[in-house]
Amino acid sequence: MEKEIQESLILGVERIAAWSQLLDDINVFPVADGDTGRNLIVSLTPLRQVDEGREDTIRRLLISARGNSGNIAARFFSGFLGADSLDAIPQATRLGRDMAWQAVHEPVPGTMLTVFDELVEVLGKDNVKINSQGVSEVVSNLEKAVRSTPELLPKLKSAGVVDSGALGMYIFFEGFFMGLIGKVDEFQPVTAIFEDMLSVSPSFSESMEEGYCVDMVVQLDGRSQEEIGRLSEYGENVLVIPHKDFLKIHLHATDRGEVRRGIESLGHIVEWADDNLGKQIAQFGQKETRGCIHIMTDAAGSLTREDSASLGITLLDSYIIAGDRSLPETLFSPSELYRCMREGVKVSTSQASVFERHQYYQSVLNQHEKILYLCVGSVFTGNYDVAMEWKQKSDPDDRLVVIDTTAASGRLGTIALVTARYSSKTDDPDSVIEFARRAVDECEEYVFLDRLQYLAAGGRLSKTSAFFGDMLHMKPIISPTAEGAKKVGVVRNQDEQVKFAFKKLDASIKKDLEAFIMLEYSDNRPWVEETVMKEVQRHYPLAEVILQPLSLTSGVHMGPGTWAVAWYLPGPFF
Repeated sequence: MEKEIQESLILGVERIAAWSQLLDDINVFPVADGDTGRNLIVSLTPLRQVDEGREDTIRRLLISARGNSGNIAARFFSGFLGADSLDAIPQATRLGRDMAWQAVHEPVPGTMLTVFDELVEVLGKDNVKINSQGVSEVVSNLEKAVRSTPELLPKLKSAGVVDSGALGMYIFFEGFFMGLIGKVDEFQPVTAIFEDMLSVSPSFSESMEEGYCVDMVVQLDGRSQEEIGRLSEYGENVLVIPHKDFLKIHLHATDRGEVRRGIESLGHIVEWADDNLGKQIAQFGQKETRGCIHIMTDAAGSLTREDSASLGITLLDSYIIAGDRSLPETLFSPSELYRCMREGVKVSTSQASVFERHQYYQSVLNQHEKILYLCVGSVFTGNYDVAMEWKQKSDPDDRLVVIDTTAASGRLGTIALVTARYSSKTDDPDSVIEFARRAVDECEEYVFLDRLQYLAAGGRLSKTSAFFGDMLHMKPIISPTAEGAKKVGVVRNQDEQVKFAFKKLDASIKKDLEAFIMLEYSDNRPWVEETVMKEVQRHYPLAEVILQPLSLTSGVHMGPGTWAVAWYLPGPFF
């Protein structure tokens, strides 16, 4: 595959990542469960590693695929990856389109399938070439295909939106084709193109549904096609994708246990994931409280996608790489990560590309009037410099405010959470910015490591120091500061860690004061929740105490067994 095609595939994935929150917001078909953006990121991230080989990428695509949209897209790209040159793109598009349609048990137009059809048609014209004029025609035709989706699906028309998966493919292919001709700074704002079709009507409602959205990979056991065809008996919205000696299956079912037992009669389940549809639909119907200024921050701040949805915060992910698996950190399974680390699998982190970060800035600027970016400390990453350079070139109206928080992990998360809450209670953006600056000065955090070896593996500590520290059962305590992660103490066991934490908390928080306290866990949630959290709640009865997973960026560098405490004073605005 030519290098420019590989690079353009990555551009397409990075554009979807930047617009994923909008895709989730308008995802009403086939079920209003608000996960199309998430599913497309999880499903298509393997395209970022396409240089490792076509067959390996296809396998990763099918195994990673989640949801209706993700599985259909993965099947399309299984064929599209045959485009090893520009001349091969039309034929590969046709193959991918056909494979996508065949994967769906009951395919319907008005989804991304319609976009694939349009792409095949426009690329099949003799006069369409991969140049500025040809790409303009391709993008224009794809826009029309997306606009047509509400007319093809009554549910979309009722909701007043275009199909989320179709829009995702438009965003991808605009990035892909503009990348091929080297015009990656000339994208049209998605919000301007589909201006009146990106907000779900207040009158729209989804019937509550019980059951699960299930994705699995099944190792076949010599079963016949007739037996495989019985898969439709186990649920609805069935997609079946064969690949060599396994099947990728997606379906919606009321009883996941029954589904699992039925599938196990056909073969060995090697991958399984499910989402609670009822919970997702309920959350989709709960619109987040919009603040007077939109808050954006880095996922390195121990915040989850659920926090993002509930408070309307935009999260910028870094990537976690464990073995041959790579995903944005808020979408990587913590249990899988810590299992890999304990087993000695090589793990690392990687920042999003400058292009992807630029796309995030442009996305929020297109969707919100004023944005406050609470950036991870510049001593930890280059995000602050990248944002400020982009702002100077692309934000003439000064709508994006960037603050170097000097923070990471729970301290950054606490700053973002309390600022987002404050923003929802005032109509003065300037007061929110000032509040955030005060929070940066007033928030504290202490991180308790179980072992030193992971800091050493990441180059943050000499391996000799790590060896002797672990051998002597020394457990370091660090605090993220403007100068970096500062070592503030060393203890020998968990009891001493807890005593140290309370010593620092008592120096700041009095029992008759309100406070916001965040406790973070890695692979030790039961202990943190049952031991530390209960004691903190007892000790500070007026404080709001929340439990959060440690950001996986921090988890990679600090390892299993790590926990942390961050807090903010005062907290009367809660």
